[in-house]
Order: sequence, then C-alpha cells, then structure tokens
Amino acid sequence: MEDQAEKLREIVRNKSAAQSASTQSVGSSTQSVQTGAHLQNGTPSKREGKRTRIITVASGKGGVGKTNMSVNMAISYARMGKKVVVMDVDLGLSNVNILLNAIPKYNLLHVIRKQKTMKEILVDTPYGISFIGGASGFSEIANMAQEERQNFINEMQTLASFDVIILDTGAGVSDNVIDFTAPADDVVIVTNNEPTAITDAYGIIKIIATKIDNAEMGINLIVNRVSSAAEAGKVADKLIKVVQQFLNVKLEYLGFVYEDDSVVQAVVKQKPFTVEAPRCKASQCVGHIVGRLEKTEVRTAGFGGLFKRMFGVQV
Repeated sequence: MEDQAEKLREIVRNKSAAQSASTQSVGSSTQSVQTGAHLQNGTPSKREGKRTRIITVASGKGGVGKTNMSVNMAISYARMGKKVVVMDVDLGLSNVNILLNAIPKYNLLHVIRKQKTMKEILVDTPYGISFIGGASGFSEIANMAQEERQNFINEMQTLASFDVIILDTGAGVSDNVIDFTAPADDVVIVTNNEPTAITDAYGIIKIIATKIDNAEMGINLIVNRVSSAAEAGKVADKLIKVVQQFLNVKLEYLGFVYEDDSVVQAVVKQKPFTVEAPRCKASQCVGHIVGRLEKTEVRTAGFGGLFKRMFGVQV
C-alpha cells in the first residue's frame, strides 16, 4: 500500500519549474473556504489572555500520515475560532507546503540567518490558518551561537498572538525531532496498525520519556488509517499497556482516523481533506480528536518555559 509520504514526494518530483517562481502567497487556484469564527468579519478571534498551546506532531515511522494530521488538525482548530499556525520543522523533507499547494519564498533558515523576521515568512492560506515553511538546512538550530539563539527566541515570541502552534516534525527520533518536542504542551504520536509503525511509535515515546524533562507534557496517541474503531482500539491498548509497564508513562488515546479514499484524493489535489471532503469519515474523526484535545488544559509556563526547555535558557 503506497504511503502518504511517498505520494507527496511524487508530487514534488512532478512540480513544474515554473512553480518555483511563484510568490509567497498561496496560489489563486486554491479555493477559499469558510473557517467559522476565526474569519468572522475578516478578523481573527481575540486571545482574551489565553496562553498559546504548542502541539508537536511526531511519528516513529514515515508514511503514517503525520503531516496530513498536522495540517487538518490546524484547520479543525481554525473552525473552532482559533488563530493557528503550522510550523514545518521537518529536517530534509518539508511537506506542509505541498498539502497546502503553496511555495513559500522564505523559511525558518532565513530567520536563523537574520535575513527575514518571523512575520515576514508567515504564509497565510485560504483555510484560516498560517504556516511557516521548513528548510533542509534547519539542522543549524542545534549549532546556533548564543546571539543567534537569542534572536531566534525573540522572533519566536512574535508568534505569541496565535492560540495554537502546531510543530510538524520529521519522522523518526533525530535530535531535530527531540528539540521541537521538548517545548510542547502536548505531543501527538501518529501511528497505524502496521507492526513496524507500532514498534517505532513505542521507540519515539521511549525517547521522549527518557530524554525530555517536561513532566507536564501530555503524550497522546492517534491511530491513523484503520478500518474500524475496534482495530484502532487494539493498537492503542497494546501501546498503552507496554508504555505503562516499561516506561511508567501515561499515554492518552485521542482517537483514530478511518482509512478513507477522500484523503488520498485530497492529497493528489493538494488540498486538506477536511476542506475537500468536510463530511467524510476521516474529517469527522479529526474534528473529534481536536475537540478532545482542546478540553485539556494548557499546563506549561508559556513562551518563557518553552525556550528554557528548548535551549536551556530563560527569557
């Protein structure tokens, strides 16, 4: 069965050279959709003093639908009236822009090098969300000098006006993934029913539990591309028991997403499936998952605590 990551890579390979000259904004061919209270009167909803929720989406194995989950969770949040940004922190293969049919002119690397500000690289979409493009050179974050780190911290703080920041990491357990899991209020692990995916999901949970000092972080599970709730439940039960037994960590089961042809069709069209097929089973599942996640409190100490955990510094 062809995985979603491979389908995205095929789309990239087939992109015409003319598209590389596109502007920062999303192509006009993408249809604008209504996203609820967030776009009412063309103005984002007010924060009312609420803290920004930082959600890191990760997976042990590639091709399980992690990036698709990040983008469609963001859109579901926007439909709840939230101001949302998806930050692509995948090292080496950025896919968020492909799902959104957008070619960002600038990315995080330009911010690290002080060539652009965070606001200047934000890309707005017709779906009520913004996104920030990743870069293959983003590994430079691990080797930034103190002055560069402080500049990056200052730029990241300009995102405090957002209600939700979703960090879409690369697959696996690289240092880059760990760096961007550390600051999260919640980490969402995406897996499916394949034995390798389940094993790799346990592997990344183990790394998170042993390497990240954040007792308040919520570790959550989504089982993707299943034929039934019972099938997903078996996968979740197995992981929850093993994680509890060997890691003494509480793993929350957020829910599952059905295998759905509408998802594949949306990927080919480079549209989020919650937009292309808002009533399909997969879209309904994502809506339920976001609703459940939103009921949990934002437990951590805002952006100051975020960067203390990420860089070992206090702002």
